[in-house]
Amino acid sequence: MRRVGRPATTSTTTSGNGSSRVRLGSGTANAAGLAAGYALDALFGDPRRLHPVAGFGQAAAALESRLYRPNRSAGAAYAALAVGVPVLVAVAAATATRQRPIARAALVAAGTWTVLGGRTLRHEATVMGRALRQGDLPAARGRLNHLCGRDPSMLDEPELARATVESVAENTSDAVVAPLVWGAVAGLPGLIGYRAANTLDAMVGHRSPRYARFGTAAARLDDLLNLVPSRLTALLTIVSAPTVRGDRGRAWRIWRRDRHDHPSPNAGQCESAMAGALGVRLGGRNIYFGRSEARPFLGDGPRPEARHIRRAARLSGTVGLAALGVAVTYAITARPRRALLGGLARVVRSRVLRPGPPPGVRR
Repeated sequence: MRRVGRPATTSTTTSGNGSSRVRLGSGTANAAGLAAGYALDALFGDPRRLHPVAGFGQAAAALESRLYRPNRSAGAAYAALAVGVPVLVAVAAATATRQRPIARAALVAAGTWTVLGGRTLRHEATVMGRALRQGDLPAARGRLNHLCGRDPSMLDEPELARATVESVAENTSDAVVAPLVWGAVAGLPGLIGYRAANTLDAMVGHRSPRYARFGTAAARLDDLLNLVPSRLTALLTIVSAPTVRGDRGRAWRIWRRDRHDHPSPNAGQCESAMAGALGVRLGGRNIYFGRSEARPFLGDGPRPEARHIRRAARLSGTVGLAALGVAVTYAITARPRRALLGGLARVVRSRVLRPGPPPGVRR
């Protein structure tokens, strides 16, 4: 029985000589791993060689070559296998380290570092901004494919800047906030499962003739997993707007007005908040290889310039740090929160679902 007053996220074991040592609970181990993994990404960025996500992409491509059929059922089977197998491996690893908090924290740290992309995102945005400030459009066009899949051949400086700011806004959620959220909720399986689903969406979730039906399951799964993180990203962007000389009230107003105008249920949340925070206008016609899309405008300001890219990258870093705070707090308080909810459920069952005897009848 747990002693009254003992923190719910720790337990105590007694050695043979009678001494006691404190063992961290799984929530605290997950929180420590998230913080350590975030620090590793901030210091070193993505691993340069043998990146696990790249290896997953190669395995997913090989699986696609075997399962591909131009229908949704084949795509659903593909998504289930490509996401389910890594998640099962992560569940096995998490189970094996249930009683070993240091090992669990190390695994979560490695997983977090692997799936986060905050430093790389800010670096790519910085390189793009520098090229635009120097007027080197060929270099900027050659760099755009590091951020998004648009055709850069005919884009001028404002359109290259817009593509970069939009990519920073969306990928702050996809590459930073969402992994932290799912790591806080589900530990290592959450980290691995989210990154697998997000990678599949990038591979087959777009509206091309080949993937219009096959990629539906991957796209829907990614949309579902990003519902909460994208909205959290938007709110943190609004709150953090003053750190880049943005107007919090304007960001809130633009987000409330324009968030549903984007064709994506999640990207519009992040991009509208970023547009309001920076005071620029995003959206317009996007040119991809072989197709184009006309999207509604988000925001009321001028078209983005190179100087806005620097502010967007700084804001992305601030949002990521705030998201880490939210994720760590959630992970640490997971067990006390479950205990509180369990206690409330017992009270409801005893007082509401099991009413006392009728009046006049003694117990």
